[in-house]
Amino acid sequence: MHYLKLVFKNIFRHKLRSLLTLVGLVVAILAFGLLQTVVNAWYAGSEMASAQRLIARNAVSLVFPLPVYYRDRIRAIDGVTGVAVSNWFGGIYKDMSPTNFFAQFAVDHENFFDLYPEFRTNPEELLAFKKDRRGVMVGRHLVNQHGFRVGDVITVKGTIYPGNWEFVVRGVYEPRDDTTITRQLYFHWDYLNEQIKKLYPRRAEQVGVFIIQIADGSRAAEISQVVDKEFRNSLAETLTETEKAFQLSFIAQTETIIMAIRVVSFVVIVIIFAVVANTMAMTARERLAEYATLKALGFGPAFVAALIVGESLMITAMGGALGILATFPAAAGFKAAMGSMFPVFRVTPGTVTMQVASALAVGVLAGILPSIRAARVKIVDGLRYIG
Repeated sequence: MHYLKLVFKNIFRHKLRSLLTLVGLVVAILAFGLLQTVVNAWYAGSEMASAQRLIARNAVSLVFPLPVYYRDRIRAIDGVTGVAVSNWFGGIYKDMSPTNFFAQFAVDHENFFDLYPEFRTNPEELLAFKKDRRGVMVGRHLVNQHGFRVGDVITVKGTIYPGNWEFVVRGVYEPRDDTTITRQLYFHWDYLNEQIKKLYPRRAEQVGVFIIQIADGSRAAEISQVVDKEFRNSLAETLTETEKAFQLSFIAQTETIIMAIRVVSFVVIVIIFAVVANTMAMTARERLAEYATLKALGFGPAFVAALIVGESLMITAMGGALGILATFPAAAGFKAAMGSMFPVFRVTPGTVTMQVASALAVGVLAGILPSIRAARVKIVDGLRYIG
């Protein structure tokens, strides 16, 4: 107890220097936590991926469609328990503002939600959606953001499929947990296909991807090969992969940005380590006479070294704790400012653990060299030292 009291009093003997060091620590730990949270948010889509879902797309590029009749042939493959089509719509709601952007997909209305158990639906609303050609299901995130209600008519301006498209909200799907993304709108692929037949007949009967549900996730690689073999040497060969691999292929396109964010987050820790190390070196140098006096009174080198390391650890523990506490409201404010860009943006236990580990590592490493110097100082030299 006396040891901790002595360490605590030593910290604030030079108040301004200690305060500035603490502020630097809080900012560094806060920045580290936020940057790590941004990186985690980037991978949120892949985290909700199911091992029992595969995605089949055109082998050339996702831009090119696949014939819809592939659906029946895929359904007949051993191990496949369900198939649904999904087509990116790419419409504009209200205007081009990023805050109004959300994804719209034309899907198989009969079984799409059966393939996504993480989307919790009301049976009556789901039935109403299936019966209405223009019906849509919207996620809870969109409801909270835009105030959609069941019965509302939503007009979306098509870009890939020109024209003003009117949809009727027939239901709202809820997330299973906070990793489930609910900022999408789903409508009938049949409705889209009918309009395309009238306006652009050559683009009809085509879909973007097939979502394939399999009974056994351990057979994902085997079934993927069977699906691709089924359409080999055809005009539209397929590339089938797990849902997670499909999601990660999008993230890979921004891998350089993610790597840069990771590097910056660790550079912040290195910088604050230099600041704390400099503070402890100055502190130890100024007190060499005191350490020599302690040795003259019978305290060993280990006690002197422990005083310095303890002081370094206590500073970083205080700064780290304040930085971690500040991370949560800062992350909430960041998410609010970014709108729907990051549907899942939360500070994970893993991020907090890394913040704690970084603070402790800085505390220990910053105190090592000053403590060694103080422990080795001779009593005569220390008493003669004028700091």
